[in-house]
This record gives sequence, C-alpha cells and structure tokens, in this order.
Amino acid sequence: QAQLVESGGGLVEPGGSLRLSCKSPRSIFSVFAGSDLGWYRQVPGKQRELVASIMTSQKTTYIDSVKGRFTISRDNGKRTVYLQMNSLKPEDTGVYYCNQRYIQNGALSWGQGTQVTVSS
Repeated sequence: QAQLVESGGGLVEPGGSLRLSCKSPRSIFSVFAGSDLGWYRQVPGKQRELVASIMTSQKTTYIDSVKGRFTISRDNGKRTVYLQMNSLKPEDTGVYYCNQRYIQNGALSWGQGTQVTVSS
C-alpha cells in the first residue's frame, strides 16, 4: 500500500508545464523534515530512474536531461514535496513516483505514481 500520495500528472503539449505534488500524510513533522526526498520516473521497458532529489539540507540534484527545466522543492510544514516541470518534452513522458527516505533508520516510502504524458 502506497504511503505517499502524488497528484498533478496529466496530458500536456510539448513546451507546457505541470506541477507534481506528493504528500506524506502518515509522517509527523520531525520524520518528514528528517527525510531525503526524490522524484523518480519510469517508462515501459526501462528501470525506474531518479529525476530529482532534495536533501534535508535543501541541497538539490537533477539528471542532466531536466536541468534548467525542472525544480524540486519541499514544504516540511505541509509534509509535501513538489516537482515543477517546465518546457516539457515528449521524452519526459512516464509514470512519476515520489520517494521518502528517513535518514535515521533508512526507512523507505513510495507513492502510487502519477502519469505524465507529453504529446501533441
């Protein structure tokens, strides 16, 4: 059973934007704030890949293909992580999953995934 709840996916034309949200309803504030967070993407026939991550320190990382177009952010008070996706391309299509890793014990949580389709 998914422990994180994603939303915001959909169908968008190339060049468009989407904002994904992922809430961790079961986490208390200290656990969420003490977790590294990430957005992964999976397409049929390929392994799930890490697209963007944000650490507890607010340090962010991105795969090269999305640098300058995607922005990951977090709101610990709302226990939510976001992925702002701009200038979308057809190759950004996939199911996007959010991930939470609690640093103290390594516990992992996943969402159910949200479909993003970039097509004209």
